[in-house]
Amino acid sequence: MKTDRTNRKRIALNLSAVLGRWVLGAVFLYTGLSKALHPVDFLKLVRQYDIVHSFWLLNSIAAALPWFETFCGLLLLAGIAVRGAALTLMLMLVPFTVLVFHRALAVQSALAIPFCMVKFDCGCGTGVVFICRKLLENLLLILLSGWLLAGHGRQFCLRFSPLKPRS
Repeated sequence: MKTDRTNRKRIALNLSAVLGRWVLGAVFLYTGLSKALHPVDFLKLVRQYDIVHSFWLLNSIAAALPWFETFCGLLLLAGIAVRGAALTLMLMLVPFTVLVFHRALAVQSALAIPFCMVKFDCGCGTGVVFICRKLLENLLLILLSGWLLAGHGRQFCLRFSPLKPRS
């Protein structure tokens, strides 16, 4: 009886990890495509962060980043290189979240409004959002990426490991 309960917990954990992998993949597929289909708008949003001063580098980031996000989303949906895609998304999400936070602080101090009342288009591909909601969403996406990076969500993958065949 105890092993049956343990098996059900393990199955539920595995299914929730797969669902989380698909959600993360779908989010990045959607946001990446929405930015890729409107490159000029995305370029303007990236320029607002004022972190890149080279015109060539700014254009390169605005052109490549949406397709990179789309590619990572497709990898997660298909179950290919799950840990690598999760690590890549985490490495993109963390600095982007810090940038959004700093920009929100600047807007908040300029407008003298409560922090959670700050809203702007952060360049995430979903339009104007309340920043507290966006920061919470990004935190959840970072945690989900970390969970996948730890090795969860490998069920229904095209391949578990490139080094050994499935048994």
